Amino acid sequence: MEWKSTSTADVVIDSVVESVISKIRSRSAVGIKKYNTTMDRRDLSTDQWITHLQEELMDAVIYLEKLKS
Repeated sequence: MEWKSTSTADVVIDSVVESVISKIRSRSAVGIKKYNTTMDRRDLSTDQWITHLQEELMDAVIYLEKLKS
């Protein structure tokens, strides 16, 4: 485990978390370029956001089923 010291407190740097953060930033950049907007958009209702999430989760289940088969 790598430790990074700061002037106010000791901070643990978790390489797995850093990898996820990097992937999220990269995915965000792709989405911004593709859709010309950010997640700060306000043009979708709560129900529309829920529908988007349902679709993403259904895709994830399909990927899992493919891997299992």
